[in-house]
Amino acid sequence: MASFIQAAAGREPCDTIFTNARVFCPFTGEWEDNASFGVKDGRVAGFGAYTAEQTIDLRGKRVIPGLIDAHVHIESSLLTPAEYARAVIPHGTTTVFADPHEIANVAGTKGLRYMLRESSEVALDIRLMLPSCVPATPLDRGGAVLSCRDLAPFTEEDGVTGIGEVMNVPGVLAEDTDLLCKIGLSPVVDGHAPLLSGEALCAYIAAGIQSDHECTGAREAAEKLRRGMYIMLREGSTEKNLSALAEVVTPATAPRCCFATDDRHADMLAEDGHIDDCIRRAVDAGIEPETAYRMATLSAAERFGLNDRGALAPGRRADFCVLDDTGPCTVTDTYIGGVRWTDSGYRRPDVLHVPFSCAPLTEESIAIHGSGTARVVGLVPGQILTHELSAEVDGAALPDSSRDLLKLVVCDRYHRAGCGVGIVNGFGILDGAIAASVAHDSHNLIAVGSDDSSIIRAAEMVIAADGGMAAVSGDRSAFLPLECGGLMSSLPYDEVAASLRSLEACIRTTGCINNPFMYLSFCALTVIPEIRVTERGVFDVGAFADVPLFSSRIE
Repeated sequence: MASFIQAAAGREPCDTIFTNARVFCPFTGEWEDNASFGVKDGRVAGFGAYTAEQTIDLRGKRVIPGLIDAHVHIESSLLTPAEYARAVIPHGTTTVFADPHEIANVAGTKGLRYMLRESSEVALDIRLMLPSCVPATPLDRGGAVLSCRDLAPFTEEDGVTGIGEVMNVPGVLAEDTDLLCKIGLSPVVDGHAPLLSGEALCAYIAAGIQSDHECTGAREAAEKLRRGMYIMLREGSTEKNLSALAEVVTPATAPRCCFATDDRHADMLAEDGHIDDCIRRAVDAGIEPETAYRMATLSAAERFGLNDRGALAPGRRADFCVLDDTGPCTVTDTYIGGVRWTDSGYRRPDVLHVPFSCAPLTEESIAIHGSGTARVVGLVPGQILTHELSAEVDGAALPDSSRDLLKLVVCDRYHRAGCGVGIVNGFGILDGAIAASVAHDSHNLIAVGSDDSSIIRAAEMVIAADGGMAAVSGDRSAFLPLECGGLMSSLPYDEVAASLRSLEACIRTTGCINNPFMYLSFCALTVIPEIRVTERGVFDVGAFADVPLFSSRIE
C-alpha cells in the first residue's frame, strides 16, 4: 500500500501511464479530454503528469470503465467459463455476476465447485451468486437439492459475492424457513419476481431481496424502483425487455439501473456482442450515451457494493475499454488491470460429465389420449412469459401443424420417471422437431415437433450423447453435444456459435421461429407466468399447481 500511495503522489514511478485519452467519468457524467492516468499494481494511481517505464498513447480515443453484466447464467451461453470469457472480453466486459443455478440443478455442489474452479482461471472477473432456489420450486425434481446448510460453506469462497435470484416467490411469502435462511447468508441478494406488485411485492422486498431482472414493462419497473429495488434492464436471446424499460431510466434512477444479459446464446454473443450491445440498444431507445455508460459500469458495481471498480479513479481496478469513433459503443481494446487483453486461444476445458438416466421415448409414452378443451402454452415473441390459450383438440390428431398446435414433451432425465406432455402454440414447425437437455431450471429432456416420429428421433440423439441440442427435418439433422452437464459445450465459442446456426438452419426452412432452442428451454420454467409443461405434465404458475391438460373433456 505504501508503494501505491507513493506512486499516486508522484513520488515513485507507475507501471504504465496512458496519455492523450478522452476518459468518461461515471460519477459526474463528464468527459475528461487530453487525460493522462497512471496504473500501478493493476490499479489506477491517479490522473496527472506521472512517470513510468511504459507509456501508451491512446491518441484521443474515448475510454470508459470496464463493462459489467449484472446478471447472467454462463451455462445459458452453452459455453464453459473460459470460452465465455473469450467471447465477451473483446466486447469490453471485464466483470460478470453469474448465478450458476443451471449446473447446480443438474449436479448440486459438484456443479458449484466446477464453476468456481473454472472461473478462477480466466481473465474475466466472474463473481458468483450462490443459487438460492435449487430446485426452482418445491414441486420440481432435478438432479439436486441445495439447502441453506449446503450453501453456507460457499459464502467464504473467493469469487462469491452474494445470493442469486430468489425465484420461489410463494416460498418467500409463506416464510419458508430454509429459504429465509439462504437470504440471510449474505447482505447482497438478487431477486426474480415477474409481475409481482402491491403488498406481495412489499413483503418480498422486506424479506431482504434487493433487485429484479424480470420486469417486462415500464410500469412494473417504476413500481419496483419506488419500493427501493435495483432494476436490471435485460436483453437476451429471447428476453428482449430493454426498449420497453428505457423510459424508466432518468438521471435520478440511473444509479439504480444496470444491464443484464441473463440468457444469451453463443451465436448472439458472437454476432451482436454483450453489454456493449445493451449500450447501443439503450441509446437507440432514447437513453443518453453517458447514462448508458454509467449503468454499464458504476451503477452495476455499486449495486453489488464493489467500490474497487466501475470507474477509472484512484485506487480502483484499471479495467477499461477503448472505443472507436463509430457509434456509441464499438470496443477496439479491452484492458484488465491496466494490461491490454490478448486472446491466448482455445484450451480444452475440464468437463463435468453427468450421465442421462432417461427412459426411451415411444409413441405411447408421448401420446395424448382423449379430446376436449385443452390448455395450450402460448409463446410470447421477445419474452419468456407465456399466455395460457385454449383450443378444442382431439389428442389422436396432434400435433396439428395447420393450427400450430404442437406436442411439447418433457421427460425426466434423472430418475427415469417418464414424460409429461402438453401442447404449445408459437413454434411454427411444419416438418421436423427439436430437442434439448437445456430446460430451465431442472434441465430435463425437452422436445417439440410436427410429428411423433420426429420428436422421438430428435430426443434419441440427445439421450445417446448424455446431453445436447438436436434438430431433425426430413432426412436432415444437426446436433450440438453439450457434454458438460448437458448444458455446456467443450468446443471453442465460435464453433458453438456455428453449430447453433446449423441447428436453426436445419429447422428454419419448415417455418420455425428464430431462436427456437432458447424459447424451448423456458417452456418448462415453473417460476415464469402463465403456464408451463414439466415431466409431470401441465403446470399453472398462477395457481402454483399441476393441472390437467384438458380443462374439459368430451366423453
